[in-house]
Amino acid sequence: MSAPLPFPRELALRLLHDMVRIRRLEERAAELYGEGKIRGFLHLYIGEEAVAVGALHALAPDDAVVATYREHGHALIQGVSMQAIMAEMYGKQEGCSRGRGGSMHLFDAATRFFGGNAIVAGGLPLAVGLALAERMQGGSRIAACFFGEGAMAEGAFHEALNLAALWRLPVLFCCENNLYAMGTALERSESQTDLCAKAASYKVPAQAVDGMDVVAVQQATAAAVQQVRGGGGPFFLEFKTYRFRAHSMFDPELYRDKAEVAKWKERGPIHNYSARLKALGLLDEAGFLALAADVDAEVEAAVAFAEAGSLEPVDDLLRDVHTPEDAS
Repeated sequence: MSAPLPFPRELALRLLHDMVRIRRLEERAAELYGEGKIRGFLHLYIGEEAVAVGALHALAPDDAVVATYREHGHALIQGVSMQAIMAEMYGKQEGCSRGRGGSMHLFDAATRFFGGNAIVAGGLPLAVGLALAERMQGGSRIAACFFGEGAMAEGAFHEALNLAALWRLPVLFCCENNLYAMGTALERSESQTDLCAKAASYKVPAQAVDGMDVVAVQQATAAAVQQVRGGGGPFFLEFKTYRFRAHSMFDPELYRDKAEVAKWKERGPIHNYSARLKALGLLDEAGFLALAADVDAEVEAAVAFAEAGSLEPVDDLLRDVHTPEDAS
């Protein structure tokens, strides 16, 4: 018998709906990449949906969010429209970054989604800066920063944790530990594989969470957010998760065994959570199919929007790149 959920049915179904939205958006993006409609780099979040959905549903709508180049799901749940995301991946000027950023550089100030960052660990100092600004302005918002375990080998991670702890800034550090960074296993790249111990070395409270369980993610994040927002300083969450697809569309994926991938898929966040909802009587198969159909319609509308979009005029390509000498 599945344990009762710690939140209302409306939120329970919303979590499932949003995980399916991310999954279907990403699957469609992969198809479009194969058709040459989306170009450049494309890093898929398939398998990790529970982290973005559970964590972001524990934040306030006006909290700041900083992410990595695997950020389509974070942008979507933070409130960036699927149409704007798809148009950006198409390189169309109707995209959230006017088509200039593409898959890795989604940005939307209106929803306080501050990237999309192609530099490993590049978002951590930004989150600290956003939190410092909020503190100096006397606000109550926090900054949530998502990054992979590979970022913890970068100097920026240590600098960001140190300053956030030293100044007791309202930052929530969310590590999405999918075990392989770009393509090297954690134990082959870092001498200390206890990621919470690294955070704790800066006197930052830390907790490891099952990143394949959206309920566990939401509950742990909600508790951490309460502590950060209450003036407790930064908090570190390690979400133990797994990406089902390769690092990027260019990755031949020779560094991990197919049996391992299959084993992790048995813990798939969407399948297991929907099964739990059904066991609790909160969802039936007809309801799931209706939800999936609704998501598919949203995805196809986003594709149509991107297809109908326009490329930036050549004469505008230097806009915002440099300031002409004769500019006043």
